[in-house]
Amino acid sequence: MFETIATLYVETFGILLGAAVIGLLTLGAMRAGFPQGRTARALGGLALLLAVWFAAMGPLARAGLLLPPPTVTDPPLALMPLIGGAALLWALGRYTTAGRAILGGLDQRHLIGFQVFRVMGGLFLLGWAMGDIPWQFALPAGLGDLWAGVAAMGALSALNRGAANAPARVIRANVIGLADFAVAVTTGLLTSEGFLHLLSRDAPNIINLYPLALFPAWFVPLFISFHLFSLAALRGSAEAKAPAKHLTGDTT
Repeated sequence: MFETIATLYVETFGILLGAAVIGLLTLGAMRAGFPQGRTARALGGLALLLAVWFAAMGPLARAGLLLPPPTVTDPPLALMPLIGGAALLWALGRYTTAGRAILGGLDQRHLIGFQVFRVMGGLFLLGWAMGDIPWQFALPAGLGDLWAGVAAMGALSALNRGAANAPARVIRANVIGLADFAVAVTTGLLTSEGFLHLLSRDAPNIINLYPLALFPAWFVPLFISFHLFSLAALRGSAEAKAPAKHLTGDTT
Protein backbone atom coordinates (compact mmCIF):
# COMPACT_ATOMS: atom_id res chain seq x y z
CA MET A 1 0.00 0.00 0.00
CA PHE A 2 2.73 2.46 0.97
CA GLU A 3 4.66 1.74 -2.23
CA THR A 4 1.62 2.72 -4.30
CA ILE A 5 1.18 5.95 -2.32
CA ALA A 6 4.89 6.74 -2.53
CA THR A 7 5.01 6.12 -6.28
CA LEU A 8 2.12 8.49 -6.96
CA TYR A 9 3.60 11.02 -4.54
CA VAL A 10 7.06 10.96 -6.14
CA GLU A 11 5.74 11.15 -9.70
CA THR A 12 3.43 14.05 -8.80
CA PHE A 13 6.15 16.05 -7.07
CA GLY A 14 8.56 15.23 -9.87
CA ILE A 15 6.30 17.10 -12.27
CA LEU A 16 5.50 19.85 -9.76
CA LEU A 17 9.08 20.63 -8.75
CA GLY A 18 10.36 20.44 -12.30
CA ALA A 19 7.69 22.90 -13.39
CA ALA A 20 8.46 25.14 -10.40
CA VAL A 21 12.16 25.28 -11.29
CA ILE A 22 11.50 26.15 -14.93
CA GLY A 23 8.79 28.64 -13.93
CA LEU A 24 11.06 30.44 -11.46
CA LEU A 25 13.93 30.61 -13.93
CA THR A 26 11.60 31.89 -16.64
CA LEU A 27 10.57 34.65 -14.25
CA GLY A 28 14.22 35.39 -13.54
CA ALA A 29 14.99 35.65 -17.25
CA MET A 30 12.07 38.05 -17.78
CA ARG A 31 13.05 40.23 -14.83
CA ALA A 32 16.66 40.31 -16.02
CA GLY A 33 15.67 41.22 -19.58
CA PHE A 34 17.49 38.16 -20.92
CA PRO A 35 16.90 37.65 -24.69
CA GLN A 36 13.89 35.43 -25.37
CA GLY A 37 15.70 33.21 -27.83
CA ARG A 38 18.58 32.50 -25.46
CA THR A 39 16.12 32.00 -22.61
CA ALA A 40 14.21 29.41 -24.62
CA ARG A 41 17.40 27.51 -25.48
CA ALA A 42 18.80 27.62 -21.96
CA LEU A 43 15.61 26.64 -20.16
CA GLY A 44 14.62 24.15 -22.84
CA GLY A 45 17.97 22.43 -22.37
CA LEU A 46 17.56 22.46 -18.59
CA ALA A 47 14.03 21.06 -18.80
CA LEU A 48 15.32 18.24 -21.02
CA LEU A 49 18.17 17.55 -18.60
CA LEU A 50 15.82 17.39 -15.60
CA ALA A 51 13.36 15.14 -17.45
CA VAL A 52 16.02 12.68 -18.63
CA TRP A 53 17.66 12.70 -15.21
CA PHE A 54 14.37 11.95 -13.47
CA ALA A 55 13.43 9.23 -15.97
CA ALA A 56 16.86 7.57 -15.71
CA MET A 57 16.84 7.30 -11.93
CA GLY A 58 13.80 4.99 -11.90
CA PRO A 59 15.39 2.08 -13.81
CA LEU A 60 18.66 2.52 -11.92
CA ALA A 61 16.82 2.34 -8.60
CA ARG A 62 14.81 -0.72 -9.68
CA ALA A 63 18.05 -2.42 -10.69
CA GLY A 64 19.54 -1.77 -7.25
CA LEU A 65 22.28 0.46 -8.62
CA LEU A 66 21.53 3.30 -6.19
CA LEU A 67 22.05 1.23 -3.05
CA PRO A 68 24.85 2.14 -0.62
CA PRO A 69 28.15 0.36 -1.31
CA PRO A 70 28.33 -3.15 0.21
CA THR A 71 32.02 -2.71 1.12
CA VAL A 72 34.21 0.28 1.87
CA THR A 73 36.10 -0.20 -1.40
CA ASP A 74 33.02 -0.13 -3.64
CA PRO A 75 32.05 3.16 -5.34
CA PRO A 76 29.36 5.17 -3.52
CA LEU A 77 26.84 5.00 -6.37
CA ALA A 78 23.99 6.07 -4.07
CA LEU A 79 25.66 9.45 -3.47
CA MET A 80 26.76 10.17 -7.03
CA PRO A 81 23.43 11.55 -8.34
CA LEU A 82 22.99 13.55 -5.13
CA ILE A 83 26.43 15.16 -4.99
CA GLY A 84 27.08 15.16 -8.73
CA GLY A 85 23.61 16.49 -9.52
CA ALA A 86 23.87 19.34 -7.04
CA ALA A 87 27.35 20.22 -8.33
CA LEU A 88 26.11 20.23 -11.94
CA LEU A 89 23.17 22.51 -11.17
CA TRP A 90 25.44 24.83 -9.20
CA ALA A 91 27.90 24.99 -12.09
CA LEU A 92 25.14 25.72 -14.61
CA GLY A 93 23.82 28.52 -12.41
CA ARG A 94 27.12 30.12 -11.46
CA TYR A 95 29.56 29.42 -14.28
CA THR A 96 27.48 29.95 -17.42
CA THR A 97 26.47 33.32 -18.82
CA ALA A 98 22.82 32.33 -19.09
CA GLY A 99 22.74 30.87 -15.59
CA ARG A 100 24.22 33.95 -13.95
CA ALA A 101 21.92 36.28 -15.84
CA ILE A 102 18.76 34.30 -15.14
CA LEU A 103 19.53 33.77 -11.45
CA GLY A 104 20.39 37.46 -11.22
CA GLY A 105 16.76 38.22 -12.08
CA LEU A 106 15.55 36.38 -8.98
CA ASP A 107 15.63 37.65 -5.42
CA GLN A 108 15.72 35.88 -2.07
CA ARG A 109 11.95 35.44 -2.03
CA HIS A 110 12.22 33.14 -5.02
CA LEU A 111 15.39 31.33 -3.92
CA ILE A 112 14.48 30.58 -0.31
CA GLY A 113 10.79 30.27 -1.16
CA PHE A 114 11.58 27.16 -3.21
CA GLN A 115 12.46 25.41 0.07
CA VAL A 116 8.81 25.55 1.14
CA PHE A 117 8.41 22.40 -0.96
CA ARG A 118 10.56 20.62 1.62
CA VAL A 119 7.43 19.75 3.57
CA MET A 120 7.04 16.93 1.04
CA GLY A 121 9.48 14.99 3.25
CA GLY A 122 6.57 14.39 5.61
CA LEU A 123 6.01 11.28 3.48
CA PHE A 124 8.73 9.58 5.53
CA LEU A 125 6.59 9.90 8.65
CA LEU A 126 3.69 8.22 6.85
CA GLY A 127 6.04 5.44 5.81
CA TRP A 128 7.10 4.96 9.42
CA ALA A 129 3.49 4.96 10.63
CA MET A 130 2.68 2.27 8.06
CA GLY A 131 5.68 0.18 9.11
CA ASP A 132 7.68 0.54 5.89
CA ILE A 133 10.44 2.97 6.92
CA PRO A 134 12.54 2.58 10.10
CA TRP A 135 12.00 5.27 12.70
CA GLN A 136 15.75 5.92 12.99
CA PHE A 137 15.55 7.48 9.52
CA ALA A 138 11.92 8.55 9.21
CA LEU A 139 11.77 10.71 12.33
CA PRO A 140 14.90 12.85 11.83
CA ALA A 141 14.47 13.05 8.04
CA GLY A 142 10.72 13.62 8.05
CA LEU A 143 10.64 16.09 10.91
CA GLY A 144 13.77 17.78 9.58
CA ASP A 145 12.15 18.33 6.19
CA LEU A 146 9.03 19.76 7.81
CA TRP A 147 11.19 22.07 9.94
CA ALA A 148 13.13 23.18 6.84
CA GLY A 149 9.89 23.94 5.00
CA VAL A 150 8.46 25.90 7.93
CA ALA A 151 11.74 27.81 8.36
CA ALA A 152 11.59 28.74 4.66
CA MET A 153 8.01 29.96 5.13
CA GLY A 154 9.19 32.14 8.03
CA ALA A 155 12.06 33.57 6.00
CA LEU A 156 9.76 34.25 3.05
CA SER A 157 7.26 36.01 5.31
CA ALA A 158 10.03 38.18 6.80
CA LEU A 159 11.26 39.10 3.31
CA ASN A 160 7.76 40.02 2.16
CA ARG A 161 7.33 42.27 5.22
CA GLY A 162 10.74 43.87 4.72
CA ALA A 163 11.63 42.86 8.29
CA ALA A 164 15.05 43.90 9.60
CA ASN A 165 15.83 40.30 10.57
CA ALA A 166 14.92 38.91 7.14
CA PRO A 167 18.56 38.14 6.14
CA ALA A 168 19.08 36.33 9.44
CA ARG A 169 15.90 34.31 8.85
CA VAL A 170 17.16 33.38 5.39
CA ILE A 171 20.51 32.22 6.80
CA ARG A 172 18.69 30.23 9.48
CA ALA A 173 16.46 28.54 6.90
CA ASN A 174 19.47 27.59 4.79
CA VAL A 175 21.38 26.21 7.76
CA ILE A 176 18.38 24.15 8.88
CA GLY A 177 17.82 22.84 5.36
CA LEU A 178 21.42 21.82 4.73
CA ALA A 179 21.81 20.32 8.21
CA ASP A 180 18.67 18.26 7.63
CA PHE A 181 20.21 16.79 4.48
CA ALA A 182 23.40 15.89 6.36
CA VAL A 183 21.36 14.10 9.03
CA ALA A 184 19.12 12.38 6.48
CA VAL A 185 22.05 11.10 4.41
CA THR A 186 23.81 9.83 7.53
CA THR A 187 20.79 8.04 8.97
CA GLY A 188 19.91 6.77 5.50
CA LEU A 189 23.30 5.09 5.18
CA LEU A 190 23.17 3.72 8.73
CA THR A 191 19.75 2.12 8.20
CA SER A 192 20.22 0.82 4.65
CA GLU A 193 21.96 -2.33 3.45
CA GLY A 194 25.68 -1.69 2.96
CA PHE A 195 28.91 -1.59 4.91
CA LEU A 196 27.57 1.21 7.14
CA HIS A 197 24.35 -0.65 8.02
CA LEU A 198 24.38 -0.37 11.82
CA LEU A 199 20.74 0.51 12.62
CA SER A 200 17.45 -1.23 11.85
CA ARG A 201 19.23 -4.36 10.70
CA ASP A 202 16.05 -6.49 10.84
CA ALA A 203 14.10 -4.08 8.62
CA PRO A 204 16.48 -2.19 6.28
CA ASN A 205 15.54 1.21 4.94
CA ILE A 206 13.95 1.46 1.49
CA ILE A 207 15.09 5.04 0.81
CA ASN A 208 17.47 3.85 -1.92
CA LEU A 209 14.87 1.65 -3.62
CA TYR A 210 12.24 2.82 -6.10
CA PRO A 211 10.27 5.04 -5.68
CA LEU A 212 11.87 6.69 -2.63
CA ALA A 213 15.29 6.63 -4.28
CA LEU A 214 14.14 9.64 -6.30
CA PHE A 215 14.42 11.72 -3.13
CA PRO A 216 18.23 11.53 -2.78
CA ALA A 217 18.79 11.01 -6.51
CA TRP A 218 16.68 13.90 -7.85
CA PHE A 219 14.76 16.01 -5.33
CA VAL A 220 17.62 16.64 -2.90
CA PRO A 221 20.07 17.95 -5.54
CA LEU A 222 17.45 20.50 -6.63
CA PHE A 223 16.97 21.71 -3.07
CA ILE A 224 20.72 21.81 -2.37
CA SER A 225 21.35 23.91 -5.47
CA PHE A 226 18.73 26.45 -4.40
CA HIS A 227 20.28 26.58 -0.93
CA LEU A 228 23.63 27.37 -2.53
CA PHE A 229 22.11 29.99 -4.85
CA SER A 230 20.40 31.61 -1.87
CA LEU A 231 23.62 31.77 0.14
CA ALA A 232 25.50 33.15 -2.85
CA ALA A 233 22.86 35.87 -3.28
CA LEU A 234 23.18 36.77 0.40
CA ARG A 235 26.93 37.08 0.04
CA GLY A 236 26.58 39.17 -3.10
CA SER A 237 24.11 41.48 -1.36
CA ALA A 238 26.44 41.92 1.62
CA GLU A 239 29.40 42.68 -0.64
CA ALA A 240 27.34 45.22 -2.58
CA LYS A 241 26.35 47.03 0.61
CA ALA A 242 29.89 47.17 2.00
CA PRO A 243 31.30 49.54 -0.66
CA ALA A 244 28.21 51.74 -0.35
CA LYS A 245 28.79 52.14 3.40
CA HIS A 246 32.44 52.89 2.78
CA LEU A 247 31.65 55.59 0.20
CA THR A 248 29.14 57.29 2.49
CA GLY A 249 31.49 57.11 5.47
CA ASP A 250 29.05 54.86 7.37
CA THR A 251 31.06 52.76 9.79
CA THR A 252 28.13 51.44 11.83
